[in-house]
Amino acid sequence: MLPGVPIAPDESALLVPVPAAEAAVGRHRAKLDRSAREGVPAHITVLYPFLPLAEVTDEVVESVRALMAGIEAFDFTLDRVSWFGGDVVWLGPRDPAPFRSLADEAFAAFPSCPPYGGQYDDVVPHLTVGDLGGEDALRQAAAEVSGHLPIATRATEVILMTGPGRDPAGQPGRWRTVAAFRLGGA
Repeated sequence: MLPGVPIAPDESALLVPVPAAEAAVGRHRAKLDRSAREGVPAHITVLYPFLPLAEVTDEVVESVRALMAGIEAFDFTLDRVSWFGGDVVWLGPRDPAPFRSLADEAFAAFPSCPPYGGQYDDVVPHLTVGDLGGEDALRQAAAEVSGHLPIATRATEVILMTGPGRDPAGQPGRWRTVAAFRLGGA
């Protein structure tokens, strides 16, 4: 999820969890990443926002399951630290093509759910390290995380998470995983 993208009261997201990155980024995300504070694990986004929570039916879950089963699991390596301006530090995959393909297929299956609400012409696959705490804290996290690269792992599943967004007082809501979908061959 990216800063500046409005958060609906009840929403969902399709994400590739990246547990292999937790040792490198977990401590930093806990302090510097809004989504981590809301219960979202280290991940690379497939589709966000996905559907409003009220529209996540059993039929939708089964459609996503069938879609993901037809997409082969793939190896990937997070090998660089990069930035969106000076506000967001992130890790990037050496080859973003499998993530772009996964997002394209999900969007084709759910055309009412453009990535990031259609706000960006080019959606960059990334794992957010931080978007809070100021530039100095983010730069320190970037330097520390870079010492853990590269992180080689395998995308074997996509998870569907739902969350209540923020309450009217601005307090973060809690996200939860409601379904996990194995990629083909995983």
